[in-house]
Order: sequence, then C-alpha cells, then structure tokens
Amino acid sequence: MGAMPSNNDARARLLELIQELAVVHGKVTLSSGKEADYYVDLRRITLHHEAAPLVGSVMLDLLDAAGIDFTNAGGLTMGADPVGTALMHAAGQAGRAIDAFVVRKAQKSYGMGRQVEGPDVSGRNVVVLEDTSTTGGSALAAVEGVRNAGGHVVAVAVIVDRDTGSKERIEAEAGVPYLFAFGKDELGL
Repeated sequence: MGAMPSNNDARARLLELIQELAVVHGKVTLSSGKEADYYVDLRRITLHHEAAPLVGSVMLDLLDAAGIDFTNAGGLTMGADPVGTALMHAAGQAGRAIDAFVVRKAQKSYGMGRQVEGPDVSGRNVVVLEDTSTTGGSALAAVEGVRNAGGHVVAVAVIVDRDTGSKERIEAEAGVPYLFAFGKDELGL
C-alpha cells in the first residue's frame, strides 16, 4: 500500500467511483416506499476494494473539518457497517484510535442481550454513520440504540445526501448536526 491520496484527490476519485458504480438509473421503490427514477446503491462503493478506503478517508476528513470530536463510529446494520470499519481503518492509518460499532435492528434476546455490538460506547462521543438516507429512519434508530447504551451522539454523517428531508428530520429529532460528503447536485442527480 502506498500513501493514501491527499484529501482532495481521495474525494474526487470517490465521487468518480460513486457516479460510475453506485448510481443506477431506472424506476425503483426505496425502503421508505417512495418511488424514484434512480437509485444510489452505495454498497457497491462501501464494499469495493478501491472505494472503501477512500470512504474511510473522506468521512474522517468530513468530520475533522466540522470539528467533531469522537472516539466511536458506526450505525444501524447493514448499510452503516462497512462505513464504520472503513473510518476505523482510515483513522488507524493516521495513528488515531477510533472504534467501530454495529447497532442491531432489535436487541438480542440471548447472550449479552446487547443492541450495540463492539467496544463499549457508554460515556463515549459517538458518530452515527449511514451510507445514504432517504427518511432518516435508520440513522434515528441507530441514535436511539446508542443513547440507550449510554453513548453521547455528537453527529450523524452520511456519504451521500439525496436531499429528501433526512437532514432536517435528523437535526430536529436527534438534535445533532447532520453532515454529508456528497450532495445529489454533485452526483448530477
């Protein structure tokens, strides 16, 4: 592995990859039940060998630029999982200790009965991640899970914002800033 590209280069390359791999044109029904004439399938990015490290680097940079101080990052399984691990690895390469976590959709009824898996988030500054958000529902479910586990949510951050009201809803209901790396205009949508 050579050196990571500079932040601007990483962001520019990630944008290219999103446009090339993740934007699918054609009628689709979103998880919210809404219809759209395109779909942004970010798992084609977050699980991609070249794009995933860029995701970690770009998201870390986004949070740093906004002055967000945190030690743990993750979100509702499964869209958020590779985003959290990418960010953890990007931080690790920069000599920083950021732990990832996974929020289950429902609390486990066996074992430790935890809803938030990974190093303990209790008393920690936590960022809730998502690949993209239509209604804000997944991120808000993750915020609630983290708060129930004693974590202090300091921001919600997504790779792509589709401008469908998530920002407004999350900021109103969770009371934390909502950050995104790319807006739909930048993707030409």
